[in-house]
Amino acid sequence: MEMEQPDYPRIVVLGTGAVGGLYGGRLAQAGYDVTFLARSDADHLRTKGLRVESPQGDFVLANPQVASDVSQLPPADLVIVSWKATANEALAPALQSTCTPTTSVLVLQNGWDVERQAAAVVGAERVLGGCCFLCSNKIGPGHIRHLDYGTITIGEYAPTLAGQITPRLQQIVDWLRRAGIDARAVPDLRVARWKKLMWNIPFNGLSVILQADTRALMTDADTRALVEQIMREVLQLARACGSEVEESHIDKLLRDTAEMVPYASSMLLDYQNRRPMEVEAIFGNPMRAGQAVGFSPPRIATLYHQLKFLDRRQRSAVVPG
Repeated sequence: MEMEQPDYPRIVVLGTGAVGGLYGGRLAQAGYDVTFLARSDADHLRTKGLRVESPQGDFVLANPQVASDVSQLPPADLVIVSWKATANEALAPALQSTCTPTTSVLVLQNGWDVERQAAAVVGAERVLGGCCFLCSNKIGPGHIRHLDYGTITIGEYAPTLAGQITPRLQQIVDWLRRAGIDARAVPDLRVARWKKLMWNIPFNGLSVILQADTRALMTDADTRALVEQIMREVLQLARACGSEVEESHIDKLLRDTAEMVPYASSMLLDYQNRRPMEVEAIFGNPMRAGQAVGFSPPRIATLYHQLKFLDRRQRSAVVPG
């Protein structure tokens, strides 16, 4: 899908968390016209800026452009959806406010088919998906701590564009790379999503249920074996759904995780901070995709039901005042 875009795009970033704060911050640092839609920390960003700590270099954006309401968003050439999928009730009004007829929407969220809601607003052919292999946390208002890795694989969402690296896709990747972001175009977004789920499903799920970070899960023989079993089930699920993922990707993920700094998954941090967990996006959606083609993944279903219980129990608990 060919789209004419200006060389220096106007970018809106929805969310200033571990993903949006890091990547949006790098884009703004590189001189792009970036506006952040912030909710809880909008005033902090306006008065104290955005602070990013990273192995690639620390920096502070002293005066980021910040909107605290969708009505304040400017027209955009590219919208980056970087908040959690649990916040997507706010997605439609945000996109309706900032999107023009030529705006592209890049969804940087974890899970399966998380682009669907954006596509329902702007049309599938204007939506791309990105998978971030990233260790990054938001540790306070306007304060991001990037620990390790950082690659984004990006592909077209629309079925009509499957298998293509379109000029629009390549241009967006070039914009990100110009800002020092390791972005890579892929012809098959579905395969990229399954590859990311091969990490997200075992490590997000087990980290919450066992209250353990990546180092603990990888150094214990029993949990490491369980991680690999779940990865193999995700591989079977991907193939049942028509995506051919190479088995060697399991070894790569295990090796990369063993080498990364000890990392508490985003879902573990959400659970510990009594925030909603992305159970439906990361577990429910792929589980139901498998069931639709006659494949029921037992380990993924077990994690899904355990996490749904923990999520409901925690969110219904009365916090002492």
